[in-house]
Amino acid sequence: GLAEAFECLNRLKIIKLAVSLGGTESLACHPGTTTHSGIPADVRARIGVGDTTIRLSIGIEHADDLVADLSQALTSPAGVSSRKPKSKPAKPASVGGNTT
Repeated sequence: GLAEAFECLNRLKIIKLAVSLGGTESLACHPGTTTHSGIPADVRARIGVGDTTIRLSIGIEHADDLVADLSQALTSPAGVSSRKPKSKPAKPASVGGNTT
C-alpha cells in the first residue's frame, strides 16, 4: 500500500525523490500523492495509479548503480546496502573543443 511505497522511496540512495521529473539525475515520485493527487482515488485506481505506483525518470548514472539502488530499496526495511556508486554522471562532451 501507500506506506510500503514510501518506505521503498525513502530507502533509495542514488535516485532522488522528486515531485517533478526531469534533468540528468535519476528521480522517483509517488504519483498518487503528487502529480495525480487531485484525481479521485477511484479514477486513479481505474487508470492504474494505485497507492503502490512509483514513477521513475532514469538519468545518466551508471546502470549498475541504479539497479543496485532499486534492488536494495525493494527489499525489506531491514535490508541495507553499503554499495558505493561506481561513477559520477558522465560529463557532456565539449562542443568545438580539442578532442586530441
